[in-house]
Amino acid sequence: MNMYAFAKVKKDAGVTTVEINHAPANTLSSACIHELRALFRELDQDEETKAIILTGAGRFFVAGADIKEFVSAFGDPEKALALAAAGQALCNEVENMQKPVIAAINGPALGGGLELALGCHYRIAAQNAIVGLPELKLGLIPAFGGTQRLSKAVGTALATQLILSSKQLTAEEAASLNLVQAVVPLEELLPTATIVAQSLIEGKSMTSVTRALACITHSGQGSLAEGLEKEREKFAELFATADAKEGIQAFIEKRQPQFTHS
Repeated sequence: MNMYAFAKVKKDAGVTTVEINHAPANTLSSACIHELRALFRELDQDEETKAIILTGAGRFFVAGADIKEFVSAFGDPEKALALAAAGQALCNEVENMQKPVIAAINGPALGGGLELALGCHYRIAAQNAIVGLPELKLGLIPAFGGTQRLSKAVGTALATQLILSSKQLTAEEAASLNLVQAVVPLEELLPTATIVAQSLIEGKSMTSVTRALACITHSGQGSLAEGLEKEREKFAELFATADAKEGIQAFIEKRQPQFTHS
């Protein structure tokens, strides 16, 4: 695993923890985004990594994009377009990972921070965390995928209210809207995220985990007919894998399967 300037990486029993480390508030600068994209591409191909926990160092999960970089884009729509495209690409890569990604939201996740968390497959928040998309207060809009993924998560009407009001939600409020799936004390955040991560992969073949994630992610991107077609394709692909044969045989023989992830 390469050394990274903006992240700390720890591996343990198939679960890799990525801690964004960009003091003081873990803002998503262009350099940080570029590095995180490279890191997630690396983890997607890493055979040791079966699940990923994404969290932040210090008091913040991610405070947002690096607003100082926006100044240089005034009067330059092409530069602004590139800033948005880079942030969207990072969130897309997280969402399209072949392994489950759990956001462990340890503190404020605002703007690009919430957008990054929305790209994860599962979200757990510490009790002290706050989340929101405050971009309209800056005369901007969410541009790392927030207008799309928030609508998918909570519905168009509520997303409209949250984005136009720039409302910041407590962890409990976020949980009540299903923006996060669990709220725990800060000291229990990483242990809980680890338990969740292990539950998603324990006793599973990564050949099926990968295909399930692909189908689930696709569910918000196309029609029902297209999603059902993809589901059929991924189901059929598994019948050419050793693990599907082993899983079915183990079920028939009433024993635990011995998956080789092939």
